[in-house]
Amino acid sequence: MPIVAQSTETTDWVSRFADEVIEESERRAPGKPVVVASGLSPSGPIHLGNLREVMTPHLVADEIRRRGHRVRHLISWDDYDRYRKVPAGVPGVDESWSEHIGKPLTSVPAPKGSSHPNWAEHFKAAMIGSLADLGVEFDGISQTEQYTSGAYREQILHAMRHRADIDAILAQYRTKKAPAKKQQQKPVDEAELEAAEGSGAAAEDDGSSGSAGYFPYKPYCGNCEKDLTTVTSYDDDSTELSYSCTSCGFSETVRLGEFNRGKLVWKVDWPMRWAYEGVIFEPSGVDHSSPGSSFQVGGQIVGIFGGKQPIGPMYAFVGISGMAKMSSSKGGVPTPADALKIMEPQLLRWLYARRRPNQSFKIAFDQEIQRLYDEWDRLDAKVADNTALPADVAAHSRAVRTASGELPRTPRPLPYRTLASVADITAGHEDQALRILSDLDPANPLSSLDEARPRYDKAEAWINTHVPADQRTIVRDEPDTELLKSLDEQARESLRLLLDGLADNWSLDGLTHLVYGVPKVRAGFSADATPKELPPEIKTAQRSFFALLYQLLVGRDTGPRLPTLLLAVGQERVRHLLGA
Repeated sequence: MPIVAQSTETTDWVSRFADEVIEESERRAPGKPVVVASGLSPSGPIHLGNLREVMTPHLVADEIRRRGHRVRHLISWDDYDRYRKVPAGVPGVDESWSEHIGKPLTSVPAPKGSSHPNWAEHFKAAMIGSLADLGVEFDGISQTEQYTSGAYREQILHAMRHRADIDAILAQYRTKKAPAKKQQQKPVDEAELEAAEGSGAAAEDDGSSGSAGYFPYKPYCGNCEKDLTTVTSYDDDSTELSYSCTSCGFSETVRLGEFNRGKLVWKVDWPMRWAYEGVIFEPSGVDHSSPGSSFQVGGQIVGIFGGKQPIGPMYAFVGISGMAKMSSSKGGVPTPADALKIMEPQLLRWLYARRRPNQSFKIAFDQEIQRLYDEWDRLDAKVADNTALPADVAAHSRAVRTASGELPRTPRPLPYRTLASVADITAGHEDQALRILSDLDPANPLSSLDEARPRYDKAEAWINTHVPADQRTIVRDEPDTELLKSLDEQARESLRLLLDGLADNWSLDGLTHLVYGVPKVRAGFSADATPKELPPEIKTAQRSFFALLYQLLVGRDTGPRLPTLLLAVGQERVRHLLGA
């Protein structure tokens, strides 16, 4: 059932762009579907920076759909781009793949062990799966199919006829290159993921400019399949084109009006597609917005093809925090699939929806993910009781549903940090996990672990893949008798107060009240006393008491939240380890 359109008076950035895009579409192409576009190059793993290239137009397209308009979100798979380099750390790939540099991505073998027919399809498949999980609807366009089928033949011939005009535009910028800046290599957990990296905006040349002049078209060699070619002559009337390959020495003469083994260079290809598809909205990364960039140059070249430049906001980089060594050592940057292993689609959608495109943000793979989930759950509660701000309501709505309906969600969304602690302590024993989670709220226990899924599975995956082994929780098998013997009477009294209250407080809320209340009671205050009613030394006493409990239970000064840890260990074992 279609979602009822929200008021356009909401102040979120998506609605503002939707207003602008609808108005522009009605001006340029009245009565036709609104066209928004993204471009992705499957030159390697498609990372979370590249995802912004998709999520920005997706959110705008979805808002337009909610308002009842027809809209197409095109994703151009730039799989006819040249294979530029062998990416580091890709499983099943070694330096022997360097022999394919210069070939179309669809002519490069897939990594060893892949079930896909070529390099491009291998990396497209992972992204397509992630987009399905995220609820992104799109029309995929393979540029290999477009070029090799002759779909762009007239556009190519037109570009060749107007090569002097194109060359004149490009010449304005060829002498204005900014000096290269030295950049210090950043580790994966600090690096910003450049959204346009590998998206066709690579350091591809402006065209073939040998002794025969400038040409905006590069043939792929008929012998070695590489694009290391130079056009040596071309006749506009007959479309007869001659080229030679600097890689293998092959040369041939073909009729471009019948030849489908080559492509327009990037700075011409992109604006050609804007005109061909009638694109109204397509954002671009910050690298596309500098002087002489492909977006700026394309804004001039698109007129040669009879089109107009799309509305194109610049979007900022996406950062990553805390990519664990066990993941980053593989050499790649994290992908949407990596993120979706540890977080629900709603949270990932929200991260892209709540920030304006020109605002950078980070996606957490470290402990910060627990804080993000706490923030998300608080927003969820505010939306439910109608206390959230309008822009936050809009971002929440875009996270949990699309125009086609609501995304699947966890029936009982228990706190992520609690689920992570339980998964850590139980180490894969689902019966133990169910026991602990049922004790969180004895009045409303879980009947099955499935009620806490998929969030529980995400938290378990985070614990297993992003928390170092030395930070995992291992409960003691036997009491620390030496430590117990060394305790003074104050510490013994604190343990007695805790043990006496276990049975009557065996729930998450009850144990929280108990462990915070013991130091208050031992100091002569009520367990219900608020921080304002207590002297500062009570906080010090609480910290010391917590550290003692952690040492007796897990042999460290810190660990999972104590109420969760106590529930996980179980009453009988807690009593045993605390010397009862």
